[in-house]
Amino acid sequence: MKFEQYRIAEEIKRSLEEQSFKRPTDIQYKAIPSILKGDDVLAIAQTGTGKTAAFAIPVLHLLHQQRRSRTKGEVKCLVMVPTRELAIQIADVFKQLGKYTKVDIMGLYGGVEQEAQIKKLDKGVDVLIATPGRMFDLRSQGHLDLSHVQTLILDEADHMLDLGFIRDIRDVIKHLPRNHQTLFFSATIDTEIKDLAYSIVRNPIRIQISPDNPVSKNVNHSVAFVEMDDKRFFLERLVREFPDSKILVFVRTKVRAERVSAAMGRVNIPSLIMHGGKEQNDRLSVMQEFKKGEVKVLITTDVNARGIDIPNVDYVVNYDLPDEPENYVHRVGRTGRGVQKGQAVSFCSMEEKPVLEAIEKYLDKKIDVMTIHKSDYQETIRFSEEVPNENWQLLIDQHEAAMKGVKKKKKKK
Repeated sequence: MKFEQYRIAEEIKRSLEEQSFKRPTDIQYKAIPSILKGDDVLAIAQTGTGKTAAFAIPVLHLLHQQRRSRTKGEVKCLVMVPTRELAIQIADVFKQLGKYTKVDIMGLYGGVEQEAQIKKLDKGVDVLIATPGRMFDLRSQGHLDLSHVQTLILDEADHMLDLGFIRDIRDVIKHLPRNHQTLFFSATIDTEIKDLAYSIVRNPIRIQISPDNPVSKNVNHSVAFVEMDDKRFFLERLVREFPDSKILVFVRTKVRAERVSAAMGRVNIPSLIMHGGKEQNDRLSVMQEFKKGEVKVLITTDVNARGIDIPNVDYVVNYDLPDEPENYVHRVGRTGRGVQKGQAVSFCSMEEKPVLEAIEKYLDKKIDVMTIHKSDYQETIRFSEEVPNENWQLLIDQHEAAMKGVKKKKKKK
């Protein structure tokens, strides 16, 4: 079934066509009809399967059909998300899909001045995509009215639970009308998630896509055994071998992000940096620059592991393996999104092998090992541009070879 056959507003179909959305993904195909009917939905689907459009399309259609009448601070659809980056991204998706509709959309998050947000809220909005902190702050100031909310959407619900937002979620529900629609979207499902979901939804339609495989089938996985101090040489080689590829590099800490970026700078490879220590405006500009593709390498912490949709990421590189196996799934989900193919390459040092085993246990499968012969390993380091021009390693090897030759001659004599 194609989108053009759906009973949705022509204005939305026009946007879908412009963005080359022809057929729905599995989660979209199963979720859209139920949402249009007003059912509560509990949807579990892998990252990169098109979850945002699965709820944005029907919500936009339903709101577009309604009369435009809003009071101060009124919100008709509330989307709760765990991070600022995700709020910005989902707001962008709503705006792109709803550009020809009458639906008013706003992203609400901290890290920026609130005056402009208050000014827009005072006029009322149709769709509000918000992080809990700033949302509760402005509600307590009297700038946000949740008593008219028709649809509550919880996106990345598992991450919201991990971050301790369950109390915030329950507090929000207290301020909503008794009869509202709830859409619950999560990449993973466990007992805690299930208990939370069934405590806030009424007889939901449960949709689960590929529950036995947490990672998209469009991603090829491989691991290379590389010592910690040598990882920068192998990242350099990967970037040089695929100069036109967009590469997202994950490291464990913000200090590591800065150091790896500096190492790339020493070999004349430009890179962008993203981590929690950056100001919000800096993070936004970095994301925009990477999306444009002028700089092909983005080095980041797990702040970009969940929910963030960066178009056309060819490679996800786990420069450091994640501490939590589940984060591996979210990291590699930044590539191979929709119908596109992606590559996930992990660098595993000797001390990280137990982490790799935990990841493989979580995935319930082995990750293919990239065999690196000793000569290739040494060559990767030897020909790095970080090595001084005289190529000291090559000189050492030549010296050792010469000394061996001298010893052989002495033995013959």
